[in-house]
Amino acid sequence: MQLPSPLLRGRLIKRYKRFLADIALDDGREITAHCANPGSMLGVALPDTRVWVHEHGNPKRKLAFSWEMVEIGTTLIPINTINPNKIVLEAVEAGAIPKLTGYDSIRREVKYGEASRIDLLLEGGKHRHPCYVEVKNVHLSRAPGLAEFPDSVTTRGAKHLGELSRIAASGTRAVMLFVVQRSDCTRFRPAADLDPAYASALILAISAGVETLCYDCEVSLSAVVLRHRLDIELD
Repeated sequence: MQLPSPLLRGRLIKRYKRFLADIALDDGREITAHCANPGSMLGVALPDTRVWVHEHGNPKRKLAFSWEMVEIGTTLIPINTINPNKIVLEAVEAGAIPKLTGYDSIRREVKYGEASRIDLLLEGGKHRHPCYVEVKNVHLSRAPGLAEFPDSVTTRGAKHLGELSRIAASGTRAVMLFVVQRSDCTRFRPAADLDPAYASALILAISAGVETLCYDCEVSLSAVVLRHRLDIELD
């Protein structure tokens, strides 16, 4: 997935009201950027952290800048939670996820369950049944090499696991796919201390037949691409 270009470098002053961030750009300007991330952003929204923004130049938008990335140490971490769906779509179309190949139709945001929408619905090809794929963005890492989700309580995330469980129980394929938007992790674990209900729901979903996949990403200032499959730890 290509990122907006060019990206401008700066330092985070503060993030507030979830969708706003004050940033001091390296060129001396202080700007307010849109933050496309409704989560807590634990560990990636620290004041004085190096960040990258895009000046989109669209006069119809309220804010002229969008916060795209944070740099922690030497690791670039995209913060836009819309990215993973695009990243996975490109990867599936390219046949880069072996477990999700062999389908000839991909639909996005399809209604299902109780007022829910599945991120990707794969159909046709050599498969008799469709495959429901729920995608979650991951950027939390509190220990070397370990990616975690969620970074705060997510009742919506637990609801999605329940929906997937019902799909799997009906005999249709259901997949929970975690996308780690960083390249410094080798394994994934649910953050049970931050949201024990979600961790329990994930285990129940797996027991109901929901498949789990986790991939990290290759990240540069120009693109984010799905890369390696990571091990999932549930203990």
